[in-house]
Amino acid sequence: MSASPQDLLREAETRLERLTADAQNGALDAAIDLLVTALRDGGVIQAFGTGHSEAFAMEIAGRAGGLIPTNRIALRDIVLHGERPADVLTGSLEREPWVVDELMAVSPVTENDVFVIASNSGVNGSIVGVALWAKEHGHKVIAVTSLEHTARVEPKHPSGKRLSEIADVVIDNLAPYGDSTLQVTETISAGAISSITAAFIAQLLTLGVARTLAEAGEVPPMYISANIPGGDEHNAALEARYLDRLRRGA
Repeated sequence: MSASPQDLLREAETRLERLTADAQNGALDAAIDLLVTALRDGGVIQAFGTGHSEAFAMEIAGRAGGLIPTNRIALRDIVLHGERPADVLTGSLEREPWVVDELMAVSPVTENDVFVIASNSGVNGSIVGVALWAKEHGHKVIAVTSLEHTARVEPKHPSGKRLSEIADVVIDNLAPYGDSTLQVTETISAGAISSITAAFIAQLLTLGVARTLAEAGEVPPMYISANIPGGDEHNAALEARYLDRLRRGA
């Protein structure tokens, strides 16, 4: 069985090239339009993901080269900003629908915000619950998920819905069922790909928003690296426009 570094590179390249071609042909335009509209209306991009999909939210919110009006919602917020003890933060928490009400009660969401939610499976209780909460409160939702995987697993939310069935716009991260792309033995596989493609999608969306604003003669509200001269001052001045609506925890 073939499972070399070159094979993993091929699996990644094939998917990134497809995402690039799709973006070039307008496949992400609907999502970009929702993001641009939210920013022009004074809204914030609310990014959410659990497990390894939290990495996607980190690519969207609070990084150099990224958009400043962004906020990352995380399950740990019910401890950091709520009243739950730290021992509630177990690996199974992402599956629990009950966490949503507490999580959103401590999240700085306002009426013009748009949600970008990433989940490879798209069926866990917290993921589906946050998407439903967003829709019920009048927010647009963009989903990043594996359409192949989500179609083959059962929803864990009482609604019986998948993230892809709730969102206004769905972006396929092109990960296969189970995420791994390479067989190491007959029963063992490796080369998980969803984090790589999701990070690329996050950057395509960021680029799309920045280009759209710039082409309209507007100045995209972008972070520059805090590790270059003037970076902290630039970033702090723009963050101040959003007062307590952006969280930048350690």
